[in-house]
Amino acid sequence: MMKSREDRATIDAIVVEHLVVRRGGRDVLPDLSVTVPSGQVVGLLGPSGGGKSTLMRAIVGVQQVESGIVTVLGQPAGHAALRHRVGYLTQSPSIYADLSVRHNLEYFAQVLGAPKSAVQRSIEAVDLVSHADATVATLSGGQQSRASLAAALVGDPEVLVLDEPTVGLDPVLRRDLWNLFRRLAHEDGRTLLVSSHVMDEATRCDRLLLLREGVILSDSTLPELLAATGAPDAEQAFLHLVDRAAADAPTGERS
Repeated sequence: MMKSREDRATIDAIVVEHLVVRRGGRDVLPDLSVTVPSGQVVGLLGPSGGGKSTLMRAIVGVQQVESGIVTVLGQPAGHAALRHRVGYLTQSPSIYADLSVRHNLEYFAQVLGAPKSAVQRSIEAVDLVSHADATVATLSGGQQSRASLAAALVGDPEVLVLDEPTVGLDPVLRRDLWNLFRRLAHEDGRTLLVSSHVMDEATRCDRLLLLREGVILSDSTLPELLAATGAPDAEQAFLHLVDRAAADAPTGERS
């Protein structure tokens, strides 16, 4: 029996139904429906310009939408009750470069009404104890990424929406961040939606959403994706799905 939206919202952390977002006369998300299960690291993978950031903004409630329903933890996206329950990390730095890591987190904790203990807890969670009093501008790119993540964690959110958090980082830093993401999900029980255009990061996710031109091409685990396409890796699987979608499209819609 098909579950109602209310029933699914209790099972899935995020439920998106028939979401339409238009910008500049173009459908960025033409009619997108997807769910994100609780307590997992879910990768939102696809090329730049495919709608990943737009979908994430809709999930955190800062994107103007044409139509559709987005529910997060049983509440409409952007609802005031979600302020503490949802953390959002944008592609651009979300912390103040002229402040120390600690002062940044103290500021965000005050804005969110979080306890003072949340500052140290967040610093420890991202392994920045030794750099807590360093000015953000003096940190490396990887350290700044972790400091931004700490700012997203200071409200102790149940859902983390992370937009390209590993872009531009070297392989070691990427590995360390992904290990942290998995720890947050598997040990702390948080739900993480992590976007990336790097297909090899698929191996680090519990579940994969492959998005291209505003359309979900696949919603599956990596083993399910490889089995369905017969491909050796996520990148080849993605290309297979793109080619299949193009072949199935009406002649006038093919690029």
